[in-house]
Amino acid sequence: EHRKAHKSRMAAVIDIFIFYANLIHVACVCAGHNASRDVVTLVKSILFHRRNPLHFHFITDTVANQILSTLFQSWMVPSVQVSFYDADELKSEVSWIPNKHYSGIYGLMKLTLTKALPSDLSKVIVLDTDITFATDIAELWAIFKKFTEKQVIGLVENQSDWYLGNLWKNHKPWPALGRGFNTGVILLYLERLRRIGWEQMWRLTAEKELMSMLSTSLADQDIFNAFIKQNPVLVHQLPCFWNVQLSDHTRSEQCYTEVSDLKVIHWNSPKKLRVKNKHVEFFRNLYLTFLEYDGNLLRRELFGCPSQASSESTKLQNALEELDEDDQCYDFRRERIMVHRVHLYFLQYEYTSTEDDTDITLVAQLSMDRLQMLEAICKHWEGPISLALYMSDAEAQQFLRYAQASEVLKNRKNVGYHIVYKEGQFYPVNLVRNVALHNAKTPYVFLTDIDFLPMYGLYDYLRKSIVHLDMANTKKALVVPAFETLRYRLSFPKSKAELLSMLDMGTLYTFRYHVWTKGHAPTNYAKWRTATTPYKVEWEADFEPYVVVRRDCPEYDQRFVGFGWNKVSHIMELDAQEYDLIVLPNAFMIHMPHAPSFDISKFRSSPGYRYCLTTLKDEFHQDLSRKYGSAALKYLTAQRNI
Repeated sequence: EHRKAHKSRMAAVIDIFIFYANLIHVACVCAGHNASRDVVTLVKSILFHRRNPLHFHFITDTVANQILSTLFQSWMVPSVQVSFYDADELKSEVSWIPNKHYSGIYGLMKLTLTKALPSDLSKVIVLDTDITFATDIAELWAIFKKFTEKQVIGLVENQSDWYLGNLWKNHKPWPALGRGFNTGVILLYLERLRRIGWEQMWRLTAEKELMSMLSTSLADQDIFNAFIKQNPVLVHQLPCFWNVQLSDHTRSEQCYTEVSDLKVIHWNSPKKLRVKNKHVEFFRNLYLTFLEYDGNLLRRELFGCPSQASSESTKLQNALEELDEDDQCYDFRRERIMVHRVHLYFLQYEYTSTEDDTDITLVAQLSMDRLQMLEAICKHWEGPISLALYMSDAEAQQFLRYAQASEVLKNRKNVGYHIVYKEGQFYPVNLVRNVALHNAKTPYVFLTDIDFLPMYGLYDYLRKSIVHLDMANTKKALVVPAFETLRYRLSFPKSKAELLSMLDMGTLYTFRYHVWTKGHAPTNYAKWRTATTPYKVEWEADFEPYVVVRRDCPEYDQRFVGFGWNKVSHIMELDAQEYDLIVLPNAFMIHMPHAPSFDISKFRSSPGYRYCLTTLKDEFHQDLSRKYGSAALKYLTAQRNI
């Protein structure tokens, strides 16, 4: 037994040794929402071709750190490690350099890598975010072995005429060796760079050249080139196919003969996919392939590579093994523990908190078929919005094009769009809602659905109600009464009086009046018609109003997927936690008509689906009783009386 244990320990040590011996290190500077989106496409292209374990090193600002740390944690790609380094701590190293490049201070950060990265890291591949790989990155890593003893940096020649200084009259570039080198792809021999005093050397070079040049035009690239001009023996020139530059004024077509020779494509033109090149269709298709590629497929284990499983993936594996595959509701239970990839703040997001602590975020979730509601909601609600979108990689790109083309959406920066990537057979509605809820930045949230239009002025009215009802110091859920129209073209009521007359005329109805009155009956619409002050209502079975609560409210129960009981269970938990349900007398929202969702059709047509929903309800009741004791018995009684 002792020998067996010793052998397995030795095997584990050998596995770890092999893992680290094959480990490839990749560094990227990534700041802001757009670069965070671009870097995902780069990472997908690397993961698609790789056979080795990888360690990504990201120099990030706060925005990119939040986005990428959540993305990689939820992606759970085997044999991939990720480390983050705070760009703010490095800014002082380069902030003294005047720089005209659009990348700003982040365009100079690569100069700091010997300092930023761990001191025991000897080699690293450094990449810009606008790069696409067409081959295994291990081939590039292997070039380190071809370095002579003196070479410390590997680069591809610049494929534009920039450093030749003949692009326009009086064009004066920084000094460079011949055509100069492009820094979109760099092999950095960190250990040797530290040994020769790289930090001091590049600084002296920059200081000397800035006396006549006054500022950099191409950020770090100018300083790298000036350094190489003074020390040509230190550079190892890489074949041009390791960085085919598609910028303007390039001669990249002359640097390769066959498209099949290409290894790395660099979209370094401001025009990106609209560049002129005889093979641009091939390049564009390769890029779009990775842009829309299903990232879940990259979770597969590497062949012949011992997996360094994260604690999250180990937990998930253990939870899956505990499930009973013969259970009729196995698929539902599996869905509850599935980890979905999440890309927070997919688009630019800006929010400044208000001084009075009454701000409120509209929180909702949607999928591709509800996209047309976004513009209308933005017109009805001027406050911050947190939306979680359940989509595939390809659909997320469709959404991006839609948002960038919409005048309404592109001018709204206080909307946080969070992509939850599709996986599994059910719509994990409560998980998606929780992503939107957790990423609201305001003290209060308005929990609604995407197919409802809030009344004009609701944002301001709710903020006043929050103060008036002292929500900061009390446990209240403010109910916004829900109505619906069956007409696709509705002249939206401007006031409560107008809404009441439309109700009397039959243009509007109380929500779900025809099919599920219980869902909103406790709102007491008869009382609301004449109410002028907020009034309290009692919880009743199946009540599922849309409410305003403090952001620290309970989250949604993720066992409920698809159709049925996803909101009901949430309101029940609010009641169990003794929130008072208060109906607002001058607030309303209207449901707009749409085709039924796929999940409601499944619920109606599948007895198995309905059986499992009943099973999950019973288990939820039991959990509620355990959590809240005898106070939760009323829910069980109410359920049995239905």
